[in-house]
Amino acid sequence: MKDVIIACDFKNAETTLAFLDHFKHEKPFIKIGMELFYIEGPSVVKEIKARGHKIFLDLKLHDIPNTVQSAMQSLCKLDPDIIDVHASGTVKMMRAAYEGAVTSNGNKPLVVAVTQLTSTSEDVMHKELLIEESMENTVLHYARNTKIAGLGGIVCSPLEAAIVKKALGEDFITITPGIRLPDAIVDDQARFTSPAQAREIGTDYIVVGRPITRAEDPVNAYYRFYHDFMGTNQA
Repeated sequence: MKDVIIACDFKNAETTLAFLDHFKHEKPFIKIGMELFYIEGPSVVKEIKARGHKIFLDLKLHDIPNTVQSAMQSLCKLDPDIIDVHASGTVKMMRAAYEGAVTSNGNKPLVVAVTQLTSTSEDVMHKELLIEESMENTVLHYARNTKIAGLGGIVCSPLEAAIVKKALGEDFITITPGIRLPDAIVDDQARFTSPAQAREIGTDYIVVGRPITRAEDPVNAYYRFYHDFMGTNQA
């Protein structure tokens, strides 16, 4: 089930599709987030699905349960493979999201919950969010709530993935942004690891954006992350 998901956080569909044109034979897993979805809407999801890519629809739903359930019903008509909500929205909200998540063919996508963003440090969490627990305890508590709600996994830093796997089992999926190669610029990530470290920790999916999307050779950059994460040799 392990895979590398490319975060296509572009400003429009034209730029996104031009980026995907680099991949002549590959069909990498793609993440579509707020920046792209809010400007292009459902059409960009349909176009990328039509090209044969799996899609992680990363809109981080967070509202009252009824609203989230209705939003999930609408979004799942686009047949995403993964879709997320915020774990801080409560067990009741997450359960409503899961109940609303049915794709056009009657299947359920993998519904996951975002715990704490990888741009949030523990110091910021304490001072600005007034959460007194440690980052590890907070993420693990959110993960337990996510599992209680019936969801299949969480989005978390790779630094917390190991404790989540140990507490909730290998079948509970962890998706980890904040992945950088050892020689890379870390951008705005406060908690990050390398692909190889993420593999050793046991994470299921890594999400990589700028190190691939802004690379001079995106396909080669993708394969650097892919082979490092999978523990295979690059041909």
